[in-house]
Amino acid sequence: MQPDDKPAAKAPAGKAWSGRFAEPIDSLTQRFNASISFDRRLAEFDIQGSLAHARMLARCGLLSLGDLADIERGLAQILADVQADRFAWSLEREDVHLNIEYRLTELVGDAGKRLHTARSRNDQVATDLRLWLRAQIDELAALLKRVREGLLDLAEKHTETLMPGFTHMQVAQPVTFGHHLMAYFEMFSRDAERLADCRRRVNRLPLGASALAGTSFPIDRESVANELGFDGVCENSLDAVSDRDFAVEFLAAAALVMAHVSRLSEELVIWMSPGFGFVRIADRFCTGSSIMPQKKNPDVPELMRGKTGRVYGSLVAMLTVIKGQPLAYNKDNQEDKEPLFDTADTLRDVLALLAELLKGIEPDAQRMRQALRKGYATATDLADYLVRKGVAFRDAHEIVARAVRAAEESGRDLSELGVEALRAFSPLISDDVLAALTPEGSVAARNHIGGTAPEAVRRAIARARKRL
Repeated sequence: MQPDDKPAAKAPAGKAWSGRFAEPIDSLTQRFNASISFDRRLAEFDIQGSLAHARMLARCGLLSLGDLADIERGLAQILADVQADRFAWSLEREDVHLNIEYRLTELVGDAGKRLHTARSRNDQVATDLRLWLRAQIDELAALLKRVREGLLDLAEKHTETLMPGFTHMQVAQPVTFGHHLMAYFEMFSRDAERLADCRRRVNRLPLGASALAGTSFPIDRESVANELGFDGVCENSLDAVSDRDFAVEFLAAAALVMAHVSRLSEELVIWMSPGFGFVRIADRFCTGSSIMPQKKNPDVPELMRGKTGRVYGSLVAMLTVIKGQPLAYNKDNQEDKEPLFDTADTLRDVLALLAELLKGIEPDAQRMRQALRKGYATATDLADYLVRKGVAFRDAHEIVARAVRAAEESGRDLSELGVEALRAFSPLISDDVLAALTPEGSVAARNHIGGTAPEAVRRAIARARKRL
């Protein structure tokens, strides 16, 4: 052998691309490059997509019926092993796709190698991810429905339970606890609408785009889309493999769900504090203190509020991943899965907990009513009363402001000043003013769609149940 006749370096084993390389991959690079530690959760969807692809290849004459039967048999065994948690995952084989393909080839031989005809891991992973995310959206939509049902049930019990409505965290006007809860029903209903809308854009098939330019084989993408339940195919092959807009959109919708969860959690934390004492939360959702025996801490609402930042972080991470990528697929997109997986897991746990938490909330009607006396909550009702007597609203506003100042100086509520004292601010005030100054009168006067009157709230709940 001449000095230049060196033996060829051993190619990296177990790689779908190993023939191009003259030396094994560095062990640190292998760990850094691999995604199997987290993308294995796509296994069932990878198998689902592979079965549809294999059947299409057979229909198009690109795969024999014997090979198809072997592939179906092998993938069925792999699926059973995955579901039984006995599949042997290998870091060396990088990702869920190569792990399954390698095992399939072990089980059925050359038929397993033929499965990858007319596809790439690029369109394969995009398909898997969309299948997985579609299933997650459906599960989260069902949980959102449970949360909204819980809000309706609690609101229905408290259509007449009076409480202060706040602006700037200052007592503003009387509302009912039921009406307040229905505001959150509307928020979570918008969340459900956003997820449903997001699902439409998730539900497009990338498979058939191959690496980036489509395939030279005569395939039938539409039949695969039909079999997998997609609404259609991604129209452009470059976009099909590189698009992660659907992931960003889901994360944005999830961030808004968490914003609404956080707002409700914040109110529960505030309302449970001794300064308010508006609600009691069942012990099963609270914890104590290691040093202060009297404490009952609303840990579940606090932690739900805290996890909102986690979901926001995933959204920002995903936006950052896609912002600088040229077409088409880039390895950056491996970073799409962990934010998605973590967000779906977080949202699922939070919504399941919230649905149960709502069953453990009991308002303290007496404390809520007492709070109405602290902020002159019926001042606007007195202004409206004067308007109905013919006073221009701006003038009525000024008159009531002076009355509030007088009530404040005397340490009394407006209703406690008495008719004669109130008449000193306007001769138009008569005995009928007292009915307008009660919290019951205030909420009852707003008997229109979106209003606080118990009857209006009951009608809103009835409409909401139909929407569900």
